[in-house]
Amino acid sequence: TKRMIGKNELGVEEDETAKLIYDPIDFTDGIVEADIRFLMTKGDGASLLIKVSDAGVGENVYNGYEIRLSRADKKIKLIKHQNNYQLLIEKDAIFSPDQWNHLTVQTSGGNIKAYINNASTPVIDFNDPLPITNGKIGLGTAHSPVSFRNIKVNINHQTTQLQLTYSNDQQISDRWDVIQSSKVQAKFSLLQQHAFNGIAAQSIEFISGAGKAGIANRSLNRWGIAVEKNQTFNGVCYLRNESGSVPVIIALESADGKTTYTSQTITSTDTTWKKYSFTLTSNTADSNARFALYIQQKAKLYVDQVSLFSTGNKQFHGLPLRADIGNALVDEGLTFMRYAGSMVNAEGYRFKKMVGERDKRPPYTGHWNEYTSDGFGIEDFLQFAEAAHITPLFAINIEENPQDMADMIEYLNGDTSTTWGKQRATNGHSKPYAAKYIEIGNEEVLFEGDDEATYDHYIERFNLLYNAMHAKDTSIKFITSVWWRPESDNTEKTFKALDGKALYWDYHVWADDKNSGINVDTSLTRMQQLFHQWNSNTTMKCAILEENGGLHNMQRALGHATILNAVRKHGDFMLTTVPANALQPYHQNDNGWDQGQIFFTPNQVWGMPPFYAQQMAAANHLPLRVQDSTTGSLNVTATRSEDGKVLVLHVVNTDSSAQQTSITLNNFTKRKKQVQVFTLSGALDAENLPGNPEAITTKKTVISLPDTGSITYMFAPLSYTILRFEK
Repeated sequence: TKRMIGKNELGVEEDETAKLIYDPIDFTDGIVEADIRFLMTKGDGASLLIKVSDAGVGENVYNGYEIRLSRADKKIKLIKHQNNYQLLIEKDAIFSPDQWNHLTVQTSGGNIKAYINNASTPVIDFNDPLPITNGKIGLGTAHSPVSFRNIKVNINHQTTQLQLTYSNDQQISDRWDVIQSSKVQAKFSLLQQHAFNGIAAQSIEFISGAGKAGIANRSLNRWGIAVEKNQTFNGVCYLRNESGSVPVIIALESADGKTTYTSQTITSTDTTWKKYSFTLTSNTADSNARFALYIQQKAKLYVDQVSLFSTGNKQFHGLPLRADIGNALVDEGLTFMRYAGSMVNAEGYRFKKMVGERDKRPPYTGHWNEYTSDGFGIEDFLQFAEAAHITPLFAINIEENPQDMADMIEYLNGDTSTTWGKQRATNGHSKPYAAKYIEIGNEEVLFEGDDEATYDHYIERFNLLYNAMHAKDTSIKFITSVWWRPESDNTEKTFKALDGKALYWDYHVWADDKNSGINVDTSLTRMQQLFHQWNSNTTMKCAILEENGGLHNMQRALGHATILNAVRKHGDFMLTTVPANALQPYHQNDNGWDQGQIFFTPNQVWGMPPFYAQQMAAANHLPLRVQDSTTGSLNVTATRSEDGKVLVLHVVNTDSSAQQTSITLNNFTKRKKQVQVFTLSGALDAENLPGNPEAITTKKTVISLPDTGSITYMFAPLSYTILRFEK
């Protein structure tokens, strides 16, 4: 959103998922009204939202009603959302999109009426037999640039006009909220000069009165900070003031600020920036707490670079990362992990800006976020991978300076006798990271299309960076990130230019379809054929470093399982296959890739169905493929241990009916009668939610086999099954 200071009007840029929810009011029945004006001719519409609950980032991620003025087809639509889209009714409407239009919504129980431009007759008059009874109110967009003004709410004949913009004396970082007692006159400004780090710092000026003036933070997208009773947090902040000595209160509080769980007073003693450390131990459990920083006397305080971290067993191996999230990744059985994506393509994404103290790392404009702080970068990822015993791979920006990349290799892998190895030790990690895999770029030439000049530029940059890094450490394995276009002469040209330098070609696949592995198998066969056609002696192989999509349900789990089978069929040609994404905050996805394997809230971590498919495969991984043949629709691969004592069948049934199957094992004699069976199954749209986080999980059973002959087994519908045979 763009907040227009000076008038109570809100302009919103084009966005398919934007929602603005007003927290202070709980709405059951009454009237909500607003003026709406479309800023351009593109997009679909703009909406009033009522009775909203469980709202997250995403077009349909909430429960509630949407009353949409549709600019595209001149209709008014009543839409019900229960984490989905249900069009209840639509009517033709008369309004001028480029003028202000007044939308009024009146509710009484399950009845919803909508009026346009103060007409006496409603355009929509609808009774919902299964009504949503209460929730918040809000504004929404549907791909349209739009302005809102005059938002009013009438409950029990009491009308409240909502403030849409900050006043001139309340300029505040959009990640923070104002703390200001009713009897305090205060001014808040974003200082655009002399910040400690970056281009802006927050100023808090207590002018007069009795009470508090300060700022509060409720964590990611304001979903709250989860605290347990007696839990301790450590933090730092940078402060300066204009009077030389100012008491500053640091606290953990309830979301409304009415209850303090713990506080500490520190005294800002300097007119220049100074770092202050603090420790807070909560006396209460609260999954929706906030962090507060405020003053209670006349003063002008400047604040920058505030951090708050859990401590003790809440940290993963002593790192400033949540232990429950780190442990979930380990429990999934991951052995290989990629840190990359479109974030590496941002101009400011540079390795040397990611090391050292977090509060001194320069912020920059990121790909996904306008303000990126680099609090978690390449070195932090390597530290996590080291603690989790996971093999790491990371990508770099192709416009990095070659000398900086040579220094990076020395920093990561050099001993302390080297200049940059010594710097790594000074930064707290004496042992080399022994980084092994580096990808140069991410999805390069994808967005520019099949343009020869873009390919040539990538080849030039790859060679410059490769030569600089390879000269420092010949053991590094490099991956090219050029988008795979097998029909393009430029792809062949790039292959021949990089063959022997890049050991792997990163191939990104679509994984949402339950039979995704079939197409992947075909594509990998063609890729391998082309590689050997272009150079019969090539050593170039493939790495699927992104299985992408927009789902995290059982359908996506089946898609992943079939891709795993496809990758097994191509054996040593494949380095790995990596599903995206490992992690996703629940209801907070903000880039459309709604595909996390592990979801989390402030106080909960759980796996989605693809998590369990990956966990099953990891727990039963064997290195050698066994020849198999099948009839019917099952998707099957077989693997065995090096000593031949364990045989595993990976079977995916993408049919909605159970499949009775006869299994014959040749040359696997003296087998045990007891066979372990691991099964993941469920409806295609089934997923795990916070209230039932294990709705879809792996079921383990044991079956008995006949001494000889074939085995009959019934594979569940829509299932991934692993049978583990042992001698």
